[in-house]
Amino acid sequence: MSYEFYLNGVQMPIAPGKLKLKIANNNKTVNLINEGDVNILKKAGLTEISFDLLLPNQEYPFAEGSFMPAAYYLELFEELKISREPFAFTVARPIPSGGSLFGTSMLVSMETYEITEDHDEYGLDCGVSINLKQYRAYGTRNVRIANAKAAAEKKRATAAGNKPSASQYTVKSGDNLITISKKYYNSADAWKDVYNANVKTIGSNPNKIYPGQVLTLPERKAKNGG
Repeated sequence: MSYEFYLNGVQMPIAPGKLKLKIANNNKTVNLINEGDVNILKKAGLTEISFDLLLPNQEYPFAEGSFMPAAYYLELFEELKISREPFAFTVARPIPSGGSLFGTSMLVSMETYEITEDHDEYGLDCGVSINLKQYRAYGTRNVRIANAKAAAEKKRATAAGNKPSASQYTVKSGDNLITISKKYYNSADAWKDVYNANVKTIGSNPNKIYPGQVLTLPERKAKNGG
């Protein structure tokens, strides 16, 4: 049975005779008073992969693919190490009767590779010991920060123990002073009264109000019977 090893889609010329996969966990054992040791189960750790390769500098009939000297593969390993990008590690395990035993395929990073030149053992060829580590994708979360002025208003109201009364309005997304005035006074012109009552909260620009701001609705006789 002949295994097939691929690093970033490139088949290794001679498959290693031994492959070691260390499938780790991050569980933690702690000692609890009156309970003794307990094992806290955590998310699985990253798989570590190690194997030794023979890189030929001469053509062998048992080598896979077109002949490429050892330097070709060494350049590949160096590129994988410095690229800071994950790459695919794949092992196929075909059997003579057809099909395969099982496959290994995962994204990994090149952790270390060690080159050995030993004339007595390798002649003109060289050996390489490779250590890979499973790569797990991750992402950052976006945090939306509320308007500082609105947050301060809420904080002051909470500290004072006050809840918004019927004469207060909490701004919602899409609001502006005109829509608020139409809703509560049946008059678009009332926006000036709302603005004047909330200058300290809104600031110098009446067009800029933000969700979460608490506005005071001044007493004003609504038009059109409102």
